[in-house]
Amino acid sequence: MKIGNHEFDIKNNTYVMGILNVTPDSFSDGGSWNTIDSAMKQCEKMIGEGASIIDIGGESTRPGYTRISDDEELERIIPVIDKIREGFDIPISVDTYKSGVARVALEHGADMINDIWGLKADPEMASVIAQSKAVCCLMHNKDKPEYNDFINDMIEETLECARIANSAGISDDRIILDPGIGFGKTREMNLLAIKELDKLTKTGYPVLLGCSRKSVIGLTLDLPVTERLEGTLVTTMFAVLSGCAFVRVHDVRENLRTIKMTRAILG
Repeated sequence: MKIGNHEFDIKNNTYVMGILNVTPDSFSDGGSWNTIDSAMKQCEKMIGEGASIIDIGGESTRPGYTRISDDEELERIIPVIDKIREGFDIPISVDTYKSGVARVALEHGADMINDIWGLKADPEMASVIAQSKAVCCLMHNKDKPEYNDFINDMIEETLECARIANSAGISDDRIILDPGIGFGKTREMNLLAIKELDKLTKTGYPVLLGCSRKSVIGLTLDLPVTERLEGTLVTTMFAVLSGCAFVRVHDVRENLRTIKMTRAILG
C-alpha cells in the first residue's frame, strides 16, 4: 500500500501511526499540543521514535464531545499540516469526518483521511477522497451499541463503509478498516472485538487498531487515562498476532518495541 510517497508492506509489518491532537479537549492529551511549537516538538519526537504516519486531529471525538465548525477545525490543523510538510517527509493523516475539512487538508498536503464514521456522516466525504486519490481509514461506528450478532454485524457494517468507498471510486488498495474500539460498543464488546480481530483482517483489507489509553483499558484495569500504557501495549500485541497493518497510539516508542518483540517471537 502506498500512502503519500511511502510504500507500506502491510502483509509483513505492523506500522505505528502517532496521534497528534491539536485540540484543547481530547480525552487524553487535550491542550498538550495545540500550539505550533508544541505540536512540532511532539511530531519530531514521534518521528524520532519510529512513527510511520502522523495522524492530526482538530476536533475531539471523546464521549460527549461538542462538534465544532469546519472553519475552527481548519484553523487548528492547517498550520500544523503546512509546518510538518515543510520539515518532514512523513505521510500525514487527518482525523475528520467532515468533507469540507478533508478537502482543504488534502489540498494542503495531507495523504490520508481517517474518518471515525466510515464515510457515513457526510455524503460528500467519499467523493472528496476519491477525487484526491488519497488513502482512507474507515472506522466502524454507530450511535448505540445495538446488534443482533455483535462480531458479524460489526464486520458487515464495516464492510458497508468499504462498499460506499468503492461506489465513489475509491479502490481497495486505498482503503484501511478500523473496528472502532470505544465507539458504539460496550466494554465487553470492545474486548471481544480485540479478541476477534483476525476475523476483520481476514476480509483482505488492511486493518488499523486504535486502543491507545481508551476507556476499555481504564474500565478493565480501573486506571486513569495517565496509567493505561501497559494495557495499550497488550492490545498492540493482539494487533500484531491478528495481522493488523497499523496501530494508532500516543506512545510511539513503547508500542513500536512491543511490535518488534512480538514479531521476533513469531519469527
